[in-house]
Amino acid sequence: MRAAVLEAYGEPLRIESIPRPDPDPHGVVVDVEACGVCRSDWHSWMGHGEWADDQVPIGQVLGHEPAGVVADVGERVESLAVGDRVAVPFNLGDGSCSQCVSGHGNVCEDGYALGFEEAAPGAFAEAVHVPHADYNAVSLPDDVAFEEMAALGCRYVTAFHALAHRVDLDAGDWVAVHGCGGLGLAAVQVASALGAGVVAVDVREPPLAFAADVGATETVDASDTDDVPGAIEALTDGGAHVSIDALGRAETCRNSVDCLRSRGEHVQLGLTTEAERGEVSLPVDAMTRWDVSFHGSRGMPPTRYDELLRMLDAGRLDPGALVSNRVALEDVSDRLAAMTEYETSGIEVVTEF
Repeated sequence: MRAAVLEAYGEPLRIESIPRPDPDPHGVVVDVEACGVCRSDWHSWMGHGEWADDQVPIGQVLGHEPAGVVADVGERVESLAVGDRVAVPFNLGDGSCSQCVSGHGNVCEDGYALGFEEAAPGAFAEAVHVPHADYNAVSLPDDVAFEEMAALGCRYVTAFHALAHRVDLDAGDWVAVHGCGGLGLAAVQVASALGAGVVAVDVREPPLAFAADVGATETVDASDTDDVPGAIEALTDGGAHVSIDALGRAETCRNSVDCLRSRGEHVQLGLTTEAERGEVSLPVDAMTRWDVSFHGSRGMPPTRYDELLRMLDAGRLDPGALVSNRVALEDVSDRLAAMTEYETSGIEVVTEF
């Protein structure tokens, strides 16, 4: 089968013919119909993460936001059959550790990161293997298109988990979103669907216009002010209740913390770059003084995908609205390179393999 393989950090992925996977007894093989191109793929492609012992190995098949059709089923799989339409989380659990059985499979103690490690080749390929499929594979309703589910990928589920599960968000609260790439735009739409007012922050007008289209109440062009927190405090009459850094830069992280009102909650979703190497200085004394909370958040437990799918079914979320480009497998390298200079908009999806 054809797959896009990482041969050198920052260099074009090589389109190779590799063996098609066979299912483990507990796994399934999924023919990939769509796979999102995410900034986490860009981090992998650039070789980031070695400071956190999280660098993707050379030879890895990237891609972690797939949706497709079950093509082969392991002998111990009970809930899936050939022909089933499924989505595949990137944070794969084994279904048996204490985190999985308590509903926190996104941080499985012995899990897999799809597309980020040798044990879990990714989905920039014609087919992908899904381990522990009874636990991990998510049944896809017939009225949800494959590319919509690929757009949900890690970005929507990460934003939804952060806002629905990690923080105490009430209707009418203010949410600030720093960085309006695919993850940030997903956070804007999710926060709006949950009844919050949303302030979207970016340095470019097109992403801000996109954010306004999908639910942002207010926008802040960070290139026009040297006081982003002050601008947010003015728009929200005192500061955001919840603020998300969806980019992972030191500046956006600090702005996110600084724009909060008393007892506000910051959520870190964006991964850091070579400039930060996993470390950002924060106003710890002020955070202590004003009872500010700092949350990390990663993916979403596979067992809670039904909550998000119900919102799609009710028409409260529209991931398809964020799909800005449909590309072929050969185009992935160019789309990753475009992310280096923030030249992408919305969510791009591979639909030709």
